[in-house]
Amino acid sequence: MKAIIQRVTSASVTVGDEIVSSIGRGLCVLVGISADDNANDVDWLARKLLNIRLFEEAGTGKRWMQSVTDQQLEVLCVSQFTLYHRLKGNRPDFSRAMQGTEAQELYGTLLTKLRDLYLADRIKDGRFGAMMQVHIQNDGPVTLEIESPPQTEQQKQKLQRSTTGSKPQSNIE
Repeated sequence: MKAIIQRVTSASVTVGDEIVSSIGRGLCVLVGISADDNANDVDWLARKLLNIRLFEEAGTGKRWMQSVTDQQLEVLCVSQFTLYHRLKGNRPDFSRAMQGTEAQELYGTLLTKLRDLYLADRIKDGRFGAMMQVHIQNDGPVTLEIESPPQTEQQKQKLQRSTTGSKPQSNIE
């Protein structure tokens, strides 16, 4: 999973003429899901978003010392399949992005994880698959790109066992 994290003084998502979500100070996060992503990536990204230190310490003014959770700020997540693009000439190709229903389920899992780990009412999102207008007031500006690390075969097998309750198939008989 890939995220573009923007520290904001405010952000909102509009679909048509309707504001579907808005936040005050916090993070606006564009979330891309690749075809290879799974629950391990969700866990990694959720923890990173809630713990990354992008805010100054209130008492000292010292920069890069506190997270969203430290300051009880808000997070606005917006699904963004275009983060997993590659250019073929001058035309973008999105074949690396996870497709439709599967991506929506994994994105929903990320939102649930964030709400479970933090304060549910502080986690907002846009409307998956909709044409959205994202309005941000970038603070700083501070913008970072992060991506979940590649998983080993052992990590993938462990996840498979935990979700299916079965052991991986062996070619040795």
